[in-house]
Amino acid sequence: MTQHVRRVVAGALLEIGAVGFDSLQPVRFKSGILSPVYIDNRRLPFWPGHWRAVIEGFQVLIQDHDLAFDVIAGIETAGIPHSAALAYSMSMPSVFIRKQVKDHGLKNRIEGGDVEGARALLIEDLVSTGGSSLSGIEALREAGAMVDHCLAIVSYGFAEAVEGFTAAQITLHTLTDFQTIAEVGVENGLFGHNEMDTILDWLADPHGWADRSGFGP
Repeated sequence: MTQHVRRVVAGALLEIGAVGFDSLQPVRFKSGILSPVYIDNRRLPFWPGHWRAVIEGFQVLIQDHDLAFDVIAGIETAGIPHSAALAYSMSMPSVFIRKQVKDHGLKNRIEGGDVEGARALLIEDLVSTGGSSLSGIEALREAGAMVDHCLAIVSYGFAEAVEGFTAAQITLHTLTDFQTIAEVGVENGLFGHNEMDTILDWLADPHGWADRSGFGP
């Protein structure tokens, strides 16, 4: 993945307001971690030109790493638009993975087609602790699919995710990273150097940032 693509995707996210920063009222993730910065990739389909940069970026990742697969899979719900758009643009089959098995109908967790014996490529919008991605990988493998790679727009880089993907023998590829997002944000006047320093401080130790910043109990 070239630095050019990382910067293009970072710029696209910043331009559509998908990146938020608030050190005074940080957001709390599902994991309990407080963060002064957050990403909302659900905004992308509203901005087709910027979304195209993401989908084309995924194709560059696939080409750069010579990834071979038979089906593209997306996690409910935020991963589905990107996996479906990527699959459509590449004329590949697509499925999506429910967070939980339905309690009615056919009670499927994987929707769209049979993945038994297929090489599946998982697409995520954002990886934090990696829990939803790893659960989706487990579901694909239980259904008989082979999964070795996951593509995401961006990852927070939490140690839990790194350890989880390593244990599951999955290689995670991302289109951009938070350092690039911060750098492009400063260059475009969207962040000041103080905001960038706060973001990098949080990235260095996201679990301890709240206490260091006076948000602890």
